[in-house]
Amino acid sequence: MDPIYSNTAVSPELMTRLRAMPKVELHVHLEGATDAATVWELARRNQVTLPASTLEEWQSMYAFRDFDHFIEIYLLAADCMQTPADFAFMTERFLAQQAQHNVKYCEVFLSASILLDKLPPAEVIAALAETIRQGEATHGVQLRFIPDISRQVPDSQYRVLEFVLAGQEEGIFIGLGVGGKEIGFPPELFTDVFAEARRQGLHVVAHAGETDGPQSIWGAIHSLQAERIGHGVRAIEDDQLVDYLRQSQIPLEVSPYSNYRLKVVPPDQPHPIRALMDQGVYVTVNSDDPPMFSTDLTSEYVLLARQGFSWDELWQLSLNALEASFLPDEAKAAYRAEWKTFARA
Repeated sequence: MDPIYSNTAVSPELMTRLRAMPKVELHVHLEGATDAATVWELARRNQVTLPASTLEEWQSMYAFRDFDHFIEIYLLAADCMQTPADFAFMTERFLAQQAQHNVKYCEVFLSASILLDKLPPAEVIAALAETIRQGEATHGVQLRFIPDISRQVPDSQYRVLEFVLAGQEEGIFIGLGVGGKEIGFPPELFTDVFAEARRQGLHVVAHAGETDGPQSIWGAIHSLQAERIGHGVRAIEDDQLVDYLRQSQIPLEVSPYSNYRLKVVPPDQPHPIRALMDQGVYVTVNSDDPPMFSTDLTSEYVLLARQGFSWDELWQLSLNALEASFLPDEAKAAYRAEWKTFARA
């Protein structure tokens, strides 16, 4: 049994039902959703040297000491992704994985600040657009990207915006995000570029309240006018912020396993998603960087079931993700109708 906090046994029947449950995912990174073996394969293909002599040694480096160590390994992995074909390859594998968990639609982050230093933007967009088209036909999974600015590379922010706008024209990019190291790189550094993104009709989201405290979430709300908050779990430290989130219903993209693996939440404590949900905060469930954290979207729901969430609560969390997505209203309505069939089964 995983050493993470658990107080409830989960029946095989519930686990089967959670796997079959239709899902939407709003917070997952393409680069971080690429497993260690695939990264190793890309490194060999692209003649990139990793600080490991075997695949097993590379896999062992996914036991993260803290957030900074995670970023170090994430950047090493991203460096192995050298061509547009690599991104198409990763996207195809990702869509196949999502289909296994009955994910119907996902909004996926791209670490644009990193990839733009080594790849022609137009070629990446063309490769991704074709893979999305083929992947939807093959796997029945819809995907749209939200490229994000790496906080620790603030000078890249307008290049990222240009990239997003080019992909918006192709119909595959729907928004602008900001991620990476919160501490030392507050939301206020990106106020102007987010304002321009909104003016251009893009959705805007921001990682906040993961490694930094409530002030980071306030900044994402007031300075960036973020429509959703990535993680946001440290809102629980500020009663006024919790009340604001309850009233505004700004969705939080919560990733429980990620928070435990990176020691944002102590392993012997229940995840704060329970307290946030009980106080009326709008929360969704996500996997963040699934193979890096030994998880997948089904496992995230199973973890919450192990912490006492009822089936009705887990089903509501899945519905929350659908409603918090940036899908057009008519597409949401079609999914609602489809999901009612599952709920009645």
